[in-house]
This record gives sequence, C-alpha cells and structure tokens, in this order.
Amino acid sequence: MWDLIKAYRNYDPAAKSDWEIFLLYPGPKAILFHRLGHILYQNKLYFLARFVCELSRFLTGIEIHPGAQIGKRLVIDHGMGVVIGETAVIGDDCIIFHGVTLGGLKFDRVKRHPTVGDRVLIGTGAKVLGPLKIGDDAKIGANAVVTKDVEAHATVKLNEFHR
Repeated sequence: MWDLIKAYRNYDPAAKSDWEIFLLYPGPKAILFHRLGHILYQNKLYFLARFVCELSRFLTGIEIHPGAQIGKRLVIDHGMGVVIGETAVIGDDCIIFHGVTLGGLKFDRVKRHPTVGDRVLIGTGAKVLGPLKIGDDAKIGANAVVTKDVEAHATVKLNEFHR
C-alpha cells in the first residue's frame, strides 16, 4: 500500500503528506476495497465481493468490478465516475483520470473489457470499449473513444475516434 501512496506522492504536487493521500484521496481507498473484493471474488464469494465493491463505489465514486485485475501503483486521479469492468486487466504504473470507462460492448460471458499495458495514461472522460489491447506507454487523450487496439507508445487524441 505504501508503494501506491508513494506513486500518488510522486504524481501529485498538491499532495501535502502521505496521510493526506491515504485518508482523503478516493483512488487509494478504491484500490484497497478492490483488493479485498478481488480476493473474495477469486474465492467464489461473489455476493460479498460485489458488496465490498458497491460500498467502495458509494464512498469513492469509483466503480471497479471485483473480477478486474489491477497491477501495482494504479493512480486514479480525482476518480469520480471511473468504471472498470469485470474482465478488464490493468498493468503497472498506470494513470486514469476521472470519468474514464474501461467497458464492454457485449453481454456474452467472454473477455469483453480492455487489457491495458504498463505505464499507460488514460485522459479524463475517455471510453475504452471492448476486448482490445492498449500497449505499454500509450496515451489516450481526454474524451477519446477507443474501440480498436492501440500500439505501444502511441497517442490517441479526441478527434481521431480510434475505431
């Protein structure tokens, strides 16, 4: 948990202390709740897992399905309105801004959410939809709609509508 706090501290110049981040930032709380919910989910305690994640959504405004796989040091900046679906996979050292959706396009019981590489930045309001792959070190611009794979180191801007 302290490596996550350190990641926030390195990222956010407005942070005054580790305790401020731990107690007052919604992102670390959502990640902590998700870790608990994910353990319950892996042990097939689905109702309890969803309950924990619903409580987290109520407290933080961040909705992370307990089935989602999240790497180390995910920074969720501000966080309100972030939605991360059940089969989403997020690599290490990523940054997600408020209003981002990592969602699906189908209701089938298959992999239907994105796989995000390491060190990816996803801008405010971006919608990354479907079982696509976002390569390492990619950047997704604010309000972009992404429905196709994005190569490593690429940048997707709003008006490109990467479809």
